[in-house]
Amino acid sequence: MSQKRTVAENAQPIVDYGRGSYVFDKTGKRYIDGSGGPAVYCLGHANKEVNDAIKAQLDRIAHGYRGNFTSDPLEELQSVIAECCGRGFNNMLFVTGGSEAVESCLKLALQYQQAIGENKRVRFIARHRSWHGNTLGALAVSGFSQRRDLYEGALTPASFVSAANAYRPPDGVAPEQLVAVLAAELDREIDAAGAQNVCAFIFEPVVGAAAGAVPAPPGYASAIREVCDHHGVLVIADEVMCGAGRTGTWRALEHDAVEPDIMAVAKGLGGGYIPLGAAIFHDRIAEPINREHGGPMSGHTFSGHTTACAGALAVQKIVARDGLLERIRNKGPWLMAALSDELGDHPHVGNIRGRGYFIGVEFVADRATREPFDPAQMVFAQIRDAAFANGLICYPVGGNVDGVRGDHAILAPPYNASDSELAEIVEKFVTTCRQVLR
Repeated sequence: MSQKRTVAENAQPIVDYGRGSYVFDKTGKRYIDGSGGPAVYCLGHANKEVNDAIKAQLDRIAHGYRGNFTSDPLEELQSVIAECCGRGFNNMLFVTGGSEAVESCLKLALQYQQAIGENKRVRFIARHRSWHGNTLGALAVSGFSQRRDLYEGALTPASFVSAANAYRPPDGVAPEQLVAVLAAELDREIDAAGAQNVCAFIFEPVVGAAAGAVPAPPGYASAIREVCDHHGVLVIADEVMCGAGRTGTWRALEHDAVEPDIMAVAKGLGGGYIPLGAAIFHDRIAEPINREHGGPMSGHTFSGHTTACAGALAVQKIVARDGLLERIRNKGPWLMAALSDELGDHPHVGNIRGRGYFIGVEFVADRATREPFDPAQMVFAQIRDAAFANGLICYPVGGNVDGVRGDHAILAPPYNASDSELAEIVEKFVTTCRQVLR
């Protein structure tokens, strides 16, 4: 009888411990965490203040079930988030991660439409080259074929419009036309589905895994907000990866001076210490829901997990106290410039883009034509493996062009990484790219 192999035996090292921006495996090898895992570990690893807050809460009670109790950590965290978001975002459902947060956003949008008597509004519109999560509802609105193909047929039908990617616009669209073209496309898609049937449009202000830290072009967010308002369609911002300060503002859409109706956050919210996500919704959405149904009809066993909220509260207090969003705003341009100086003219680096500490590098076979590599080469996997060998954790993904072709890597360092650590991330990433693309 063959012995079952473990994940660790399949080429993955066994993690041992983390300290700040570094992770160590069981052999003692050190890795600098240049992407915070998948853009999660915003304060690095083993932060003593966060760990102490978690331990103190565990000594009191691990979790007071949300169906029976609220808690001081939950209430205080809600107040902190409301202050960070501002302008009426006072309502939250705390869940255990990004997929649940997106799922809750979809349900809140549906419940709102029911509450105001728009019973036919059950359809969602999303974008190609987007990723919203692994639950079936989140998959249904994700334009990421590699991750959803196995589940086609079981997914709720949704409509998709073009990605908002200035580097790869729709064929024949000039840069100065892009926003108007994309807004008109969304308007046509709503009309085609029947505005009376459309519940909400969901998008990532800065697209993460599916495209590689792609920010929408200037004016895009306000243009789609106007289209949705015209048709009575809600706007859902998926800020699971790009929110909670990652781009230098707590709400990623704050950069665009646009408010969604509902938004999802996770990852940097709790910094990865204990799984936590949240669906945050505006007072204008909460009022009819509360009036007609008594509150959101959504929840899970571990909604509002007391210890998770205590850990996230500690994370958010540190981010605010230490001025880390201001640091991201100050150092983000340096990080982008350092990568551009080293790789901007490389014949196989097509585009370097992003905001703050959320930067993507796209690799191409031909810089002039923007032709991606043959997917059989799995350049993204070569980047991942070489970076690991060089002691760097980054976040490479394939399929960013059309779901099959395309290679990119994301850098998303801890908000509190030192200048020397940022320089080390750049140096090791540049070395890795040159090795693989040689």
